[in-house]
Amino acid sequence: MQLNESHERYWQKNLNITAILLGIWFVVTFVVAYFARELSFTFFGWPFSFWMGAQGALAIYVLIIVITLFIWGVLMKSTALQKKWRIDHGRISR
Repeated sequence: MQLNESHERYWQKNLNITAILLGIWFVVTFVVAYFARELSFTFFGWPFSFWMGAQGALAIYVLIIVITLFIWGVLMKSTALQKKWRIDHGRISR
């Protein structure tokens, strides 16, 4: 299947969003854990390193999922794929 210009723009935006969100995931998962001992300030009454490991990372993972779904929904509505897949108020039919 040949990709036209709107498909290429869609996939380029899709790859950029994926790269940014994977970068955020990497920082939250590995960088914060690596420097946890240096993160010695309190956050909501707990040491930040403990809070990030116990609560913060999970909250950020859920936030990444919500952001991904929102942005991809906007991308699908704004491209020519909407016409091809006949997207109508969130329902997709072929």
